[in-house]
Amino acid sequence: MTFKEIQELIKLVSKSKLNEFKVKKGDFEMTIRSENYTKGSNAAPIIHSAPSIMPVSAPAPVPAAAPAAAATPAAAAPEAAAPKEDTSKYIEIKSPMIGTFYRSASPEKPVFVSVGDKVDKGSVVCIIEAMKLFNEIEAEVTGTIVKVLVEDSQPVEYDQPLFLVDPS
Repeated sequence: MTFKEIQELIKLVSKSKLNEFKVKKGDFEMTIRSENYTKGSNAAPIIHSAPSIMPVSAPAPVPAAAPAAAATPAAAAPEAAAPKEDTSKYIEIKSPMIGTFYRSASPEKPVFVSVGDKVDKGSVVCIIEAMKLFNEIEAEVTGTIVKVLVEDSQPVEYDQPLFLVDPS
């Protein structure tokens, strides 16, 4: 199945009142379940496919000393006082799928885009690996990359913002 066909299936199942949808085409088999549907939630469907190994990071250690905990609010105060940048003028490039985000085609190759780079509509900005397939993600707008919102090799969710683009 192509990526577009999978996207269409996800959209159709999420709009329908189906709890589960299975499709098998040759060696490819996919099940889409809407686990929260019976609870009355409008959550997006959950896709189950062949298991894959995802990197798991250990939780950050909790500081044991009370003085260190007391210093944290004081350190956070200057950050809170700093004015927040207005991101409403920027356009987000979002992930069209669940998978692993990569900024370059391979570790030896340069990144597709960096902060300050100009992008055109249709230019490749990253790769997302899903089900052992590497999918090139293209910019939907023309502009300048302002911020990269995801770290390289990190898992991403459907519709998660990946980049901020200044269209001006």
